[in-house]
Amino acid sequence: MASFVDRVVLHVSGGNGGHGCVSIKREKFKPLAGPDGGNGGNGGSVVLRVSSQTTTLLDYHHSPHRHAENGGPGMGDFRAGHQGETLVLPVPDGTVVKTRDGEVLADLVGEGAEYVAAEGGQGGLGNAVLASAKRKAPGFALLGLEGDERDIVLELKTIADIALVGYPSAGKSSLVAAMSAARPKIADYPFTTLVPNLGVVQAGDVRFTIADVPGLIEGASEGRGLGHDFLRHVERCAALVHVLDCGTLEADRNPLDDLAVIERELEKYSVDMGFAGTEGDAVPLNERPQLIALNKVDLPDGRDMAEMVRPELERRGYRVFEVSATSRAGLKELGFAMAEIVQGARDAVEAAPPKVAPAVLRPRAVNEAGFTVKREERALEPLFRVRGEKPERWVKQTDFANEEAIGYLADRLTRLGVEDALFKAGAKAGDTVVIGGEDGVVFDWEPTLMTGAEILTGPRGTDLRLADWERPTRAQKREDYEDRKAARAAARDELEAERRAGIWTESSRRGARGPEGAGGAEGETADGDGL
Repeated sequence: MASFVDRVVLHVSGGNGGHGCVSIKREKFKPLAGPDGGNGGNGGSVVLRVSSQTTTLLDYHHSPHRHAENGGPGMGDFRAGHQGETLVLPVPDGTVVKTRDGEVLADLVGEGAEYVAAEGGQGGLGNAVLASAKRKAPGFALLGLEGDERDIVLELKTIADIALVGYPSAGKSSLVAAMSAARPKIADYPFTTLVPNLGVVQAGDVRFTIADVPGLIEGASEGRGLGHDFLRHVERCAALVHVLDCGTLEADRNPLDDLAVIERELEKYSVDMGFAGTEGDAVPLNERPQLIALNKVDLPDGRDMAEMVRPELERRGYRVFEVSATSRAGLKELGFAMAEIVQGARDAVEAAPPKVAPAVLRPRAVNEAGFTVKREERALEPLFRVRGEKPERWVKQTDFANEEAIGYLADRLTRLGVEDALFKAGAKAGDTVVIGGEDGVVFDWEPTLMTGAEILTGPRGTDLRLADWERPTRAQKREDYEDRKAARAAARDELEAERRAGIWTESSRRGARGPEGAGGAEGETADGDGL
């Protein structure tokens, strides 16, 4: 079983942020010395980093779920929670990060290249930070946010300058072993090579890498054999070398037919457009520079077969080399031809530096609120959905079991302008409002009463805020108190008369007497003491 994996689906999640702390500092002779709750720590992130010590994605095939460390909760005495440690996942050089839909997120090439796959959650603020001139000692703190969670696809595209393509047992691995220090597995049966083999070749002053692509047969581009899984490793190569087996004695095969089959499969293969070059286009495989290596010319019939097909290949415009991995005949000439193509490709890249799009700074418009309010219908009832980065984050940070925290959220939303936007959208008191998506927070909207002229009542042309109000005297307060007391006594007498008349029973009377009926003499004493 081959221990080489070049495509995996990885489930990554950043660490959750720690919750803020609610604490009050206590000192000698100062039992309430002010808030001292610390902030929660941020959660760790998941980072993909290229490492030369990693050559396969096998570890992530066996363990596809990776989670970074959570942040610690805040503590009293202004102590912040510990920061979650970043989880670094080593990947091979040439790893492409994609979404499940095929969108390219990152192309990790070069030692140390990084990509943040999942951000850690932000820690919540403690009540020490939330204190203000109006809120001296907050009795709440903000909750930590959850880390990002996503599924990504890792695909390994081999970093090689030259790709050796051809039928199984054509001698590709033998050529890699003969031209470099690589020692791949070699045998005389098809599909010996189950993984791409890399080798480093030195030709004059040029050093380059070659790779053999296993499993190319007819129908490889459609998934037959192993070619569909490994054709992606050809996408980074500057040129292709067709290795044709001249020692084949099969009646239904010859080098020209093998070349035609491989060319058709290369033409059918669709290069990943997300992996395009600096000009924004990806060169198809069949349009890249190509060489022909007629292999196994050391065999009795190999030389005759090579001399027979060489004129036809040269007539098609190919550069043809007669080689032998066993006797090493022609390998030097083939190596220098490869180096010439590689050096030309490198010079072209240096002569045409990549186009870097200038950074465009787009400041937020003065009339941009940072959120949207959309009217929807649910069960024939109006529903108003609020979407925006700030409102949705604030809702996640709110502890809805704490009334003071809910009030703080309401104040933040009001300052942001959410209530004004709901008024403009036609929302009324009691309408359903959702902040967020399908899993957002749902509540019945109760607008905050502000001292605006639109909610004031009075004669036309007057403003109650400008009316002359006199402070009531003690006698007026006593008179108002006696009036309220007499009204309550009359209400009790009326209820008692109804009870005696049989209108009310004892159980209904107990249920009917609410806060006013239960107030009784205790409420009178409290009012009297207040005066």
